[in-house]
Amino acid sequence: MHPAKVLRQRVFIKSTVFGLAIFIMLMTWRGRPDKKSTADQEALEGRISISASFALYPLILKLAGEFQAVHPGLRFDISACGASKSVSDTLNGLTDLGGLSREIYPQERDRGLWSVPIARDAVLAIISADNPCRQVLSRQGVTRNIFVRLWIGEGIRTWGDLIGVSSISQPIHVYTRADSSGAGEIWAQFLGAQQENLRGIGVHGESWMAGAVKNDPFGIGYTNLNFAYDTRTQEPVPGILIVPIDLNENGQIDLDEDFYSTRLRMLRAIASEDYPSPPSRDLYLISRGIPKQKRTREFLIWALARGQHLVSEAGYIPIPSRVLEEALHSLSVR
Repeated sequence: MHPAKVLRQRVFIKSTVFGLAIFIMLMTWRGRPDKKSTADQEALEGRISISASFALYPLILKLAGEFQAVHPGLRFDISACGASKSVSDTLNGLTDLGGLSREIYPQERDRGLWSVPIARDAVLAIISADNPCRQVLSRQGVTRNIFVRLWIGEGIRTWGDLIGVSSISQPIHVYTRADSSGAGEIWAQFLGAQQENLRGIGVHGESWMAGAVKNDPFGIGYTNLNFAYDTRTQEPVPGILIVPIDLNENGQIDLDEDFYSTRLRMLRAIASEDYPSPPSRDLYLISRGIPKQKRTREFLIWALARGQHLVSEAGYIPIPSRVLEEALHSLSVR
């Protein structure tokens, strides 16, 4: 049998087993008698404040809305921000929880920051739909080495340099995040660096990044998956195109590298790890130590168990069942 066909069968089997495992785990947890988990037995009241990174903001809104429907006496205050502000607000006690689109740093853990993975997504390279080289880029993609030279190294100054056509002289306008962000850090990790090493025109926030690239025919940037795809059509946001990665560096986008046309195909590529990690990544809920406040703990337990069906609905990848079980156990031990 052809190796590619064998690989696809293995990926299919792994995905099927993974899906069954998630289903069994969640059903088991839902039916488990646990005196410590009372979110659906007692009405919760009060306020939960969350400072969420842009990547997690849509999912947290969805989770909070569903949980509030069960507990109408509960109120959520949710704000969207960059990664550094989410960490700062959480560690300084300004919010009960944070949403973080990268792993916590050792120095943050030393200060008492606690995290639990809630979903997976990815960071993607984007260009304007008016880019004059868009058709060539969709056929041949861009290698990791070229991305490195764009954001960190030297030698790529024009679109002709990038696609190997000397007659094209339009300059490349490289955009990066000016604020400390999970997207910037993950993209930098993909390039073998840290966010402060990335060069380019600095913009603050996901919407500003997407808007800047959309309105610049010669621009290139990066953004989170849910800012790259339209939630209604499941296609790339109007005015934006996603730059495919030439993973095997053979100068063309092969069939097994061609999964950018819709969000569903992209999500499958992330789940099967056909899209590499980084720039795919886990997304985390964070707090200053394991939460002691009952309403906050119960929200987290609910989000990791009963609320997991909303992860896929919101356009993210669910976390593996083993990781969810470990997180639920840590929250159940007082």
